[in-house]
Amino acid sequence: MNLLPEFKKRNVKVIGLSCDSISSHTEWCKDIKCYGGYNEEYKFPYPIIADNDRALARKLEMMDMDELDPAGIPLTARAVFIVDPNKKFRLSFLYPATTGRNFDEILRVLDSLQLTDKAKVATPVDWKMGDDCMVLPTLPEDQVTKVFPQGVTVVPLPSGKNYLKKTSCPKI
Repeated sequence: MNLLPEFKKRNVKVIGLSCDSISSHTEWCKDIKCYGGYNEEYKFPYPIIADNDRALARKLEMMDMDELDPAGIPLTARAVFIVDPNKKFRLSFLYPATTGRNFDEILRVLDSLQLTDKAKVATPVDWKMGDDCMVLPTLPEDQVTKVFPQGVTVVPLPSGKNYLKKTSCPKI
């Protein structure tokens, strides 16, 4: 709940999916609000889909076959799906039921997707908003200075090829 302002800043809508009943969600929301330091009157900030029969979880392949409940039913994995404004499925993270999600990574990926949708760049490993980006190698050489008037740095490579180029993070 404390990260919701970060999602709103990125114009991202959050929704939950749970294989528990609505009454179970109501109780769980109370626990989460307490854990987050909110009082009971605080309105839970995002919707939760009840998937008691696990039909949607199965369809989305969210079942963790290695972790079973006492009845021998597979637990649902901790999944994150990113769907863009055009309703295009862009990314999924599927964590085992025993492992929590890394929300810093989810926010980093959202930043990268939103940036690379608007600029002719790619984001390198461990990139964070504001860090240098990579110029798309598909950008024709004669357009590089037009698209990146602030300049680019060519990374020297043993092959002598000039396909790795860095530029400052574009403002979007």
